[in-house]
Amino acid sequence: MAITIHNANEIETMRNSCKLAAEVLDYIAPFVKPGIITLELDKLCHDYIVNVQQAYPSPLNYKPDPNGRAYPNSICTSVNSEICHGIPTDKPLKNGDIINLDITVYKNGFHGDTSRTFFVGDKVSQQAKRLTQITYECMWLGIMQVKPGNHLGDIGHAIQVHAEKHAYSVVEEFCGHGIGRTFHAEPQVLHYGKPKTGPKLQPGMIFTIEPMINQGKRHIRFLANGWTAVTKDRSLSAQFEHTVLVTETGYEVLTTSPNMPAIPDFVK
Repeated sequence: MAITIHNANEIETMRNSCKLAAEVLDYIAPFVKPGIITLELDKLCHDYIVNVQQAYPSPLNYKPDPNGRAYPNSICTSVNSEICHGIPTDKPLKNGDIINLDITVYKNGFHGDTSRTFFVGDKVSQQAKRLTQITYECMWLGIMQVKPGNHLGDIGHAIQVHAEKHAYSVVEEFCGHGIGRTFHAEPQVLHYGKPKTGPKLQPGMIFTIEPMINQGKRHIRFLANGWTAVTKDRSLSAQFEHTVLVTETGYEVLTTSPNMPAIPDFVK
């Protein structure tokens, strides 16, 4: 499948969908605290997307494999050793947990996709905080490689080098993806790799960069629900995600929001 080059009208519609997705993360942040169940976070986000934003939560009933199980909820809630696609449950969050909330909003024919790892309460360990910070830096180092003429491999290489420099590992089974009228499209954006490999970046491309970084080894296993991936060694995993547009001169991050974590100084 070819990589879509979006026109000006499509890009403007994508800006709106992406802004809405980021807005959901800002909205839900105050509710992420000890004692809340992830099913409640899911309901709050669902109601906000449907009733306030007049949009649709893209993950709900999403079924990429015709023979597989449709995703049953409106957001993904991945706690501690859950790498991605965590399904909301009635288990309360504990003080000291970390949780990634992955939000995708469908509005006017286009999907906007973003995720953020949150600290639960005031007892999060320094090890968990460090992993989360390095993961956030990995994402931004990948974003900084986005400009016409660079390659997808440049993004993955920048992420991998930073993660491994801090003795962390990069999950290889999942990657970023093209996005627009389709939830998941070409290209696949690996979070590891070699410079100057893979497709060359062109203005009008839109894709996600969403590294999943493990505290231990990179290997994964799947839970019985068929969706949720966890670290095989039960170590912590963190993730951040932005949707990014390739511009004529560099990049535009489409999923920024007022209350997102501060952009690292090295980006500024």
